[in-house]
Amino acid sequence: MDTESGTGRKPLLGEILVQNGLITEEMLAAALQRQIQVGKKIGAVLVEMGFITTESLLDHLSNQLGIPAVNLFTVDIPIDTLRKIPLDRIKEFKMLPLNDDGTLTVAMVNPRDYAAIHDLEFIIGRRVNPVIVPSNQLDAAIRSMGDGNQNGLKGSDIEKSCSVRTVESNEIDLTMLLRQTKEMKATDLQLTAGVPPSMKLSSELRRLNMPALAPDTMTVFAKTLLGPERYSRFETENNLDFSYADVDNSRFRVNIYKQRNSVSITMRRIPDSIPSLSELGLPPDIENFALKTQGLILITGPAGHGKSTTMAALVDLINTRRKCNIITLEDPIEYLFKHKSSNVNQREIGKDTSSFHDGLRHIFRQSPDVIVIGEMRDPESFRIALQAAETGHLVLSTLHSRHATSTIERVVEMFPGEEQFQIRAQMAECLLLVLSQRLIMNKERSGLTLAYEKLANSYKIKTFIRDGKTHQIRTQMQLPGDEYSSIDVSLIRLTLGGLITEEEGSKHADNLTFYQDGIIGKVLR
Repeated sequence: MDTESGTGRKPLLGEILVQNGLITEEMLAAALQRQIQVGKKIGAVLVEMGFITTESLLDHLSNQLGIPAVNLFTVDIPIDTLRKIPLDRIKEFKMLPLNDDGTLTVAMVNPRDYAAIHDLEFIIGRRVNPVIVPSNQLDAAIRSMGDGNQNGLKGSDIEKSCSVRTVESNEIDLTMLLRQTKEMKATDLQLTAGVPPSMKLSSELRRLNMPALAPDTMTVFAKTLLGPERYSRFETENNLDFSYADVDNSRFRVNIYKQRNSVSITMRRIPDSIPSLSELGLPPDIENFALKTQGLILITGPAGHGKSTTMAALVDLINTRRKCNIITLEDPIEYLFKHKSSNVNQREIGKDTSSFHDGLRHIFRQSPDVIVIGEMRDPESFRIALQAAETGHLVLSTLHSRHATSTIERVVEMFPGEEQFQIRAQMAECLLLVLSQRLIMNKERSGLTLAYEKLANSYKIKTFIRDGKTHQIRTQMQLPGDEYSSIDVSLIRLTLGGLITEEEGSKHADNLTFYQDGIIGKVLR
């Protein structure tokens, strides 16, 4: 058999199987696509897809390498043999001891990994004789062992573990996953082809004890969530944001997107009730800003740090305490507000209006008292928001920025140079409050704690904004004051109060030296 391709390199396993007529080029192409999505060896993918039998694969692996092959489904390994190699070394070297007749025979996916063989021989003080096995069988065998295995390893157990792992994941029920997300109080459910369903608990990703999701299953999930009309739009745009209510009426903010030619889905759980400012850990004086009748409030911070929840708490406060007309523009609608003392009209981008800009262009005809903009994304929208804040409306919005002062600069830099002086002047006059926040892992690592930065507009702050001296605002914010408080001050208080660790606080500090000095009492005392 010719073992060289036209390029002078050795042909790959899939190419050899095509050359020998065991699979077609179309089968190989399909298997390679699946391999990209699930990240397994091509031989294991071919077996899972039913394109080749395990026996045929082993025959060709053995012939190609000139090394004996073993089907682990047909062998039983006694516990005494398994103990010839410590479990941690089995996992590290991806070697499984099979029998001991003076020379230890070990199963390997790559029996030409001479460095690993040499290292193992040095550790156990024995000669090692490698044989070849399929990667899915070896992975299943190692999973079947476990730390407490006392009975050896049977081929039937390996086969069972392998079949459970490679079963098509269309048996996984999306409704069950959503219910489990709620019961576990996870913030996110993440679904990606090639790995089991995953949840975020206290900002850490945890994979569920389930089979890896197949690309076909992800397509089914997408069609279930989207419906025919939106799925057709998704196929064109490759990315969609929307809200979804499950059979238990729990709500999720969903982002669905394409990656490596398959579908991935992130579903963020929206709490059933809107928390109060005190439940969020925000100071009570924030209420005073929310109940004003005119001006601009910006809630800022990185993605996933609770900006939408804080804004919902402010809107609910206004809804309860004022008698006014509230109009929201959201993409998508997350929290559903009931009409209390106010009327709340919630408009979803893509459903009720084509864009934030289009929704804002017509908003003055709707007689709003309070305007809520899910996110500022373009200068035209911000220009209208500033106009509204100057002319008798309270405007609330969110923005992605590092901290309060960078928020001001980011807004100004949205506009061309010739407009920036005017925008600074408008910001100086209409800004009420910038609230920048972070969600920090608590000391017990059981949940998240809010750290915040507050910048309220005062005569001094107005002057700094108008004159473009936001760097001086940053300096002022490290000092105690009613109108401002930096994220570092918040982190110091949380650390000294025993709510977060110094390590976690350091990750989010803006001025690390100031934060560390505050912990040892050089500041804020």
